[in-house]
Amino acid sequence: MKIIHSLFSFLLLINFGFSQSKPKEKFLVENGVSEQLANFRKYQISDLTYGLLFEIPNQKNENINSKLDLNLVLIDLSQSLVLDFKEKSENIKSILVNQKNSVINHEDGHIFIDQKDLILGKNTISISFIAGNLSLNRNDDFLYTLLVPDRASTLFPCFDQPDLKATYKLSFSVPKDWSVLAGADVKEKVEKGDFTLYTFGESDKMSTYLFSFVAGKFKSVTQKPGLEMTMLYRENNPEKIKTSTDTIFSLHQQSLDFLEKYTNYKFPFQKLDFASIPVFQYGGMEHVGAIQYRESTLFLDNSATDSEKLNRAKLIAHETSHMWFGDLVTMKWFDDVWMKEVFANFMADKIMSPIFPKVNHNLQFFTSHYSSAYAEDRSLGTHAIKQHLANLKDAGSLYGAIIYNKAPIMMRQLEASMGKDAFRKGIQKYIQKYANDNADWNNLVEILDAETPLDMKKWSDVWVNKSGRAIFSDKIEFDAQNRIRKFEIFQKAEDKSNNIWPQIFQIGLVYADNVKVLSVNIKEKNLVLKEAIGLEKPLTIIYNYNGFGYGVFPLDGNHLNIVSSLKDEVARASAYSNLYENMLIGTISTDKAFDCFFKGIQTEENELVLRMVSNNLNTIYWRFFTVEQQNKIQKQLEGVLYERLQTNLSANIKKTLFGLFSSIAYSDSAKTKLYQIWNKEVVIPNLKLNEDDFTNMAMNLAIFKHDKADEILEKTSTTITNPDKKKRFEFLLPSLSKDESVRFAFIESLKDDANREKESWVSVGLSNVNHPLRQESAQKYIRFSLDLVDEIQRTGDIFFPKDWLDNTVGKYSSKFAFDEVQRFLKENPNFSPILKRKLFQATDLLYKAQNIKKETE
Repeated sequence: MKIIHSLFSFLLLINFGFSQSKPKEKFLVENGVSEQLANFRKYQISDLTYGLLFEIPNQKNENINSKLDLNLVLIDLSQSLVLDFKEKSENIKSILVNQKNSVINHEDGHIFIDQKDLILGKNTISISFIAGNLSLNRNDDFLYTLLVPDRASTLFPCFDQPDLKATYKLSFSVPKDWSVLAGADVKEKVEKGDFTLYTFGESDKMSTYLFSFVAGKFKSVTQKPGLEMTMLYRENNPEKIKTSTDTIFSLHQQSLDFLEKYTNYKFPFQKLDFASIPVFQYGGMEHVGAIQYRESTLFLDNSATDSEKLNRAKLIAHETSHMWFGDLVTMKWFDDVWMKEVFANFMADKIMSPIFPKVNHNLQFFTSHYSSAYAEDRSLGTHAIKQHLANLKDAGSLYGAIIYNKAPIMMRQLEASMGKDAFRKGIQKYIQKYANDNADWNNLVEILDAETPLDMKKWSDVWVNKSGRAIFSDKIEFDAQNRIRKFEIFQKAEDKSNNIWPQIFQIGLVYADNVKVLSVNIKEKNLVLKEAIGLEKPLTIIYNYNGFGYGVFPLDGNHLNIVSSLKDEVARASAYSNLYENMLIGTISTDKAFDCFFKGIQTEENELVLRMVSNNLNTIYWRFFTVEQQNKIQKQLEGVLYERLQTNLSANIKKTLFGLFSSIAYSDSAKTKLYQIWNKEVVIPNLKLNEDDFTNMAMNLAIFKHDKADEILEKTSTTITNPDKKKRFEFLLPSLSKDESVRFAFIESLKDDANREKESWVSVGLSNVNHPLRQESAQKYIRFSLDLVDEIQRTGDIFFPKDWLDNTVGKYSSKFAFDEVQRFLKENPNFSPILKRKLFQATDLLYKAQNIKKETE
């Protein structure tokens, strides 16, 4: 809602013309930060320094008394100065402007400082306030800030936009047995009774969303693998601590070394410390000088698979890459948030090569990005990589698989089209030019354009500014000798638009004793592949043989029989992926696709490919098969999996197979086997399981209605040794109950946002309640979950609205669920377009299931 202010509430109109650098737009002050307000403040304000003091009490429900000392330079006093503070007005105790009392004028999340109290040039503003709690993540014995994308203003008054970088002088008092971490080093430590006051040095320049601190009962370790680093952590498992600590520090240093060399720019900040947090909402967050991670990803034990180790390394490389891409060079506006994420992911993939030399990194790239990118890009909720953003309050909606997964695919295509050396040279110039500043995509395009004959603006228009993917087809003619006479490839946009994606990929012509690989560089709607003319007719054709292409590619009749026997790992993964995508668009049946994946789980020996095959098979089984189809194959499926677990396979393969087995072990015989493993009556050779695995087994056995479910859950609760994990399990217990009324009370409790604070816990609980075996009773809460999603967006962090939808209505395939979605949309014609897009993404398989059922009826 736009608010017009007069006197106390005033209209902020800007008429320009006398200065070329002054924004020309007229604008209104409204809830959030509009792009126009941000532009004016960028022009108006410079030389920002925030001095912050927080007095953190013992009890998490007590107020945090705080003070802000703001220093800034102003070059325009035509209007009031607008700060952002999305808290109650009574949280503001006093305002001093240039040492004089100023009227508290707070409305719609903004503090208005009258221009009569200000002067041109240097100004000081002091505000006494009670800190907001929304993004302070307060627990009984620790807390941490998480202010991305526009949450700094929920904690303290500020100019909450990415292009007003500032330095910070932070002090806070905490209970004396707490440890602390922030973006600069501690300069002074003074004990005051039961509390300790920490004063930090002045930080490096950073955007508001990158400001952070952590405080609480943490253990601390410092190492110097090159750069001295400190880690705070709460993990208490001795094996995990011993196995992981050195590796965590080493991975940070290896990432730093690579990035310094690749960018030709030294590590740009005072320090690189990090905190490991048990309940952290994301995998990690790249706060300057104080990265935050989810603890379960960092601390691994001897049961960890190669994929888990690789994922940990990628996460660390991703967050470290942000020090250059996002922290040093920051987007001007959050419509370019994808730029920091694409480079963090893209660089992380590159960093993995020297760290894991035995890993097939093209395969790792493919399995990491393609399935997730396709899942959103094929849905009705797809969007371009670069999205329009009118107001920062909606910035959280921009995050998702398109920017995290499709964007790196785009960037790899760009690097391949430009050449690696030219691409790297352009990136180095970009970092050098915009260090400690802000840049947008057009700034980068201008630099890259000078390094390549490629028309960068035309190329990026479809890849960056348009949504969707290509559907490829072919026309192949053979002569009398069964040799290729003509081979033509066509592409069209899945969304029926005229978009054409220029891209590079390979085609494999598979023969009995070899594979002939052809290179494709398609720039228009069609391409005649001259290189193929005269070649013998192959047994089958595998499109996207090297996994570089993006889209849905043709299948031929022999594809299903040959895919599992392909020797090239990337080709196998790409072929399996293409098979699944073809199934979803109706090219082949679910039965035929399932048969191919079923064969794959019996033969595949690459962990990354097996994980993809297992996931696809699991999805078909639970999302697209009828109960009759499930009953027909279930015992054979569990039997094959359990039998293969007894064979001589690597621990990585066994862990993946066991994950699939435990997800479908709901028959009486399978439940017995799963219970025996959980109860340690049966030990499968070379299957390495840890405490978390046994907890997950217990939850599955409860959902599968094992006779001893109550006993299993009680025993599990008593055997969990980590206090944070124990709290998590206790939170989840109602969602696991065999009593429907208990499960539904859990759902009802989520109306209270206090019960949604641990968002990752909530997502697991919702998944438990909405498991396919429980959906007949749980479906009555689909509408409840849809009605609440608006509030979820207002109170939750950036990924939570989509997670909420994924684990409620997104779990369903039924006609009932589909009708509930249609009814909800019809009854809410003004439903947020942003949330509607998230809903369509979450329900893509629900929509696909309706089409598949029609085809099989």
